[in-house]
Amino acid sequence: MRKAAAVPLSLIGLGLTGLAYASVVERNTFRLRRFDVPVLEPGQRPVRILHLSDLHLTPGRRMLINWVRSLGALKPDLVVNTGDSIAHPDAVAPLMHALEPLLSRPGLFVYGSNDMYEPVFKNPVRYLWRTSKGDHGRKIPSLPWEELGTAMSDEGWLNMNNATARLKVGDIDVAVGGINDSHINLDRYDEIAGPAPAEADLRLGVMHSPEPRNMTRFADDGYQLLLAGHTHGGQVCIPFYGALVTNCGIDRARVKGLSRHESAFLHVSAGLGTSPFSPVRFSCFPEASLLTLRPRPGGDASTREVR
Repeated sequence: MRKAAAVPLSLIGLGLTGLAYASVVERNTFRLRRFDVPVLEPGQRPVRILHLSDLHLTPGRRMLINWVRSLGALKPDLVVNTGDSIAHPDAVAPLMHALEPLLSRPGLFVYGSNDMYEPVFKNPVRYLWRTSKGDHGRKIPSLPWEELGTAMSDEGWLNMNNATARLKVGDIDVAVGGINDSHINLDRYDEIAGPAPAEADLRLGVMHSPEPRNMTRFADDGYQLLLAGHTHGGQVCIPFYGALVTNCGIDRARVKGLSRHESAFLHVSAGLGTSPFSPVRFSCFPEASLLTLRPRPGGDASTREVR
């Protein structure tokens, strides 16, 4: 009897240890990933883009807030926030405190669904066979998304939800197209459709969820670099296998990091946070990314992560 009981007790202990690691250790071990992206014309100076996504911030996450503040020391040429920044009605002020050292830099943002709708508990197992698209079922936003947008816009960051813009980043002229979140059917690509300005030094596409149908339209319109978040990199991954799910239409192989989509480079951030109702990460550390855009060496279109 004792031997029979020892096996399940040991499994329970192992499970509790894994849960503690995923919720306390890995969830709060933030990493900065660095990538070289050979997308500029020969002779142009490198430009650095800091890509932030999916903070899902609640007021009490002091470690996350302080780590984001530390990124100000990077002095990036451009900051891009691809959404799901907040997860609590009182999170706008803490978010702006976290971003404060970066707000003097040029910046862009789009919304994710969780900037509008407060998270609710969902059975995490069902992500194995379906996405969460359409789950919120609410018509009226419950989070202060307008306050969030106004706060970032007042600091000079550009609201790229179904919008285009032109700005100077370092020494280069950047044309930007952005869309609102496709996960809640607020993307309106038709409002920005058409060839991106060919004379721009960089054509940048910004979205929250990396849906292939939108990525293809960006690439077809001549955007060279696409930035997205939403996937959390799978959030709970299997070592040597990777993500089990992406929670959108993109394939598992491109759930995070730098890859290609047709003619464009694609960077999907694994993000910095989690839903308050699923505060775990396993084999998928929370991250921000620093993308160094460099001239193309003799037409080389490879991607490279810099460790």
